[in-house]
Amino acid sequence: MKVVLLKDVKGQGKKDQIVNVSDGYARNFLLPKGLAAEATGSVLNDIKNKEAARSHKIEVERAAAREIAAKLENVSVKIAVKNGGASGGGKLYGSVTAKDIGEALAKQHGIDVDRRKIALSDPIRQYGSYTVEVKLYNDVVGKINVVICEA
Repeated sequence: MKVVLLKDVKGQGKKDQIVNVSDGYARNFLLPKGLAAEATGSVLNDIKNKEAARSHKIEVERAAAREIAAKLENVSVKIAVKNGGASGGGKLYGSVTAKDIGEALAKQHGIDVDRRKIALSDPIRQYGSYTVEVKLYNDVVGKINVVICEA
């Protein structure tokens, strides 16, 4: 009997997967516990519609990420550190973090990027110019030029 799994079932498959199981297993275990539904035309259509909606949502999110990445190409963010915020050798007493870069990007250019998407391996601790990657989606990466200067 062909059934559509409504939940993950150990040894059978994942949710929304169509599997072929014995009639007794389906009638006595899967169907009464609400783990599966019989694979009828309407159920198969529902699964097809859900998959189409999911893929459409992914494409919309990917397009939005590409649009933001295109905006970020020509963006330079200037972060001014207050006087007394650095030692004589140009090293900052504090550091510039992804949160600071995200806030400056939103304030200066109106582009709102979550701080967790800004890829800084270590906080910036010196004056200078840096190129920082922003991971907007799985395969979409934008780059920001960050300039740290004295206020």
